Amino acid sequence: MKLSRKLSLLTVSLACAFAAHAQTVKETPNSQFKPTGKGWGELDNVATAASNGKAGGASRGSSSSNLSFHGGPVMTAPKNLYYIWYGSQWDAASQNVLTNIGQHLGGSPYFNINSTYYDAAGTHVQNSLTLAGTTANSGTYGTQLSDANIASIVSDAITSGKLPADANGVYVVLTDHSTTATSGFCTQYCGWHDHTTISGKDIKYAFVGNAETQCASACGATSPSPNNTPGADGAASVLAHEVEEAATDPDLNAWYSNLDGSENADKCAWNFGTTSTASNGAQYNQTFGTMKYLIQQNWLIASTQRCVQHYP
Repeated sequence: MKLSRKLSLLTVSLACAFAAHAQTVKETPNSQFKPTGKGWGELDNVATAASNGKAGGASRGSSSSNLSFHGGPVMTAPKNLYYIWYGSQWDAASQNVLTNIGQHLGGSPYFNINSTYYDAAGTHVQNSLTLAGTTANSGTYGTQLSDANIASIVSDAITSGKLPADANGVYVVLTDHSTTATSGFCTQYCGWHDHTTISGKDIKYAFVGNAETQCASACGATSPSPNNTPGADGAASVLAHEVEEAATDPDLNAWYSNLDGSENADKCAWNFGTTSTASNGAQYNQTFGTMKYLIQQNWLIASTQRCVQHYP
């Protein structure tokens, strides 16, 4: 698996996912993929749509890697961000880096890229994201988390009353540097997003790992990092990636590419665009509040589809 920062970890995972599918599913020129939330697609079952040549509202067999709309819901309303600090090895400096970006991501020219996305009614995503709540879990599920464990961490925080059940929320499980996700952290992904029903509501959530001591070369920030916290600085870019995908493709059936199942942030993974040099020698391309960050670009769908750092 990829450890070079020149090639996206997600891109390598995509190739691996395709290879796995090739063992069991025959791909044809009419094949199309749907997203998994982990940066690669899985072959969609388009048989039921064969009569009209469409699946999920998009043409089958599209050869374009651009994103298209498949009819699913989009988070158009103002969004609330919720953090769940998981593990006992968090330090104040790292938490400050991630708290600051959570407080300033919404309303920024960077997050405004998502306002080019819209739902079936033509309503666009609002450039509004508020860090509305945080809670901590010292490690009730241990340091080797399954996908089901991560969903349970979110469910526990909501059902216990520590965080509200908010259909307009994105709940992010931020793990400390001693915790991993067993379905592929560091080898197949750096983070992912999904949704589930909790307390009768469609809850959007994400996993963002801290790579500082586990795989800094794959998922962390370059050294020196903008805020001298390589794990948190790397996680900040992954956080932005997952939140913007949750906003534009919350249920994994709205905006994605038929060709490979990639979502908007997948299209620009590890693509930082033009950078500047901070006083400590670190590269950065975004300033949120008073802090500098190296954040991947996001995919713009207005006019020519492409990776950009801000909109307009």
